[in-house]
Amino acid sequence: MESIKIRTAQPQDTARCYQIEITAYEGDEAATEAKIVKRIETYPEGFLVLETSEGITGFINCGCAYDVVMSDEAFKELIGHDPDAPNVVIMSVVVDPDFQGKGYSSVLMKAFIKHMQGMGKKTIHLMCKQRHIGLYEKFGFVYVKQSESDHGGMSWHEMVMDI
Repeated sequence: MESIKIRTAQPQDTARCYQIEITAYEGDEAATEAKIVKRIETYPEGFLVLETSEGITGFINCGCAYDVVMSDEAFKELIGHDPDAPNVVIMSVVVDPDFQGKGYSSVLMKAFIKHMQGMGKKTIHLMCKQRHIGLYEKFGFVYVKQSESDHGGMSWHEMVMDI
């Protein structure tokens, strides 16, 4: 695998991250550019990008909460986010479709988990589609339930990992 750098996002990364978001996610499930800006500005420590020689090829971002409610749509705009809270809520894990299948999502997720452990976080929560449950289980996530969220008009499943 080529040289990879994982770093926190900077404001100048917004356009590229938004481009990846809208090409990798279906329809309304993609975050708006304004949400990406807010996530970078509000909690850059929870917004990691993966860079290769081609530039940014993927990213993962999150917020933190004391009480996690996965179906809370306002949280996607970091309303209720508290950087000191022990529970991490992942909002996007995405790799540019042109670079998928090269192991980048695994590198990104492993780096993110290690980063969150280093920050003293206790749990990581996420929602995913049915087809991704097995992938997240390989990282140590445990299935919780089908979510009440219908974000983007889709069916979601909640998962959690103790770290």
